Amino acid sequence: MKTPDENSLARQRASGASLKPMKYPKSPSEKVGGIVYFGRMTEKIRLMAAGELHPDLHANLGKGFDERCVDFLGVKYEDLRNKVLEGLDDGQALEWCFENGKRPTESEIEVWDSFMSKRGWNDDVSEILVRRKKESGFESRDDIQTMFNYIDADEGRL
Repeated sequence: MKTPDENSLARQRASGASLKPMKYPKSPSEKVGGIVYFGRMTEKIRLMAAGELHPDLHANLGKGFDERCVDFLGVKYEDLRNKVLEGLDDGQALEWCFENGKRPTESEIEVWDSFMSKRGWNDDVSEILVRRKKESGFESRDDIQTMFNYIDADEGRL
């Protein structure tokens, strides 16, 4: 006789459901070529294609911070996604963006990094951060001051 877990696995196999573990991508604070968030976005693309991206992140693929990042680099999300899925690593994908969009100056990257890493701290996203913290049971966590902090906490890194 099969255990309940074995029955569940058998139902998943029969339904064609993926048995792969769902994953979160790297921290938005990690940099590629000095640019925050880019590596998280490319990792989300790869995880989604592999059927391993945590379902919480599916709805915002190409939107929100992803959209801000590709806008900053002057490329279309779909074009970048296609290049990443063709096998470009993060460095190659960023170089592709520079060649097909724009290559930001060091000063522009500094402004981008500061802006993105502080989203939710005394700005137009602050109310969203407060709401998300409450929904996640983090309202008493004073260490969560930005959306990057929230993402890291929500995904178990902070």
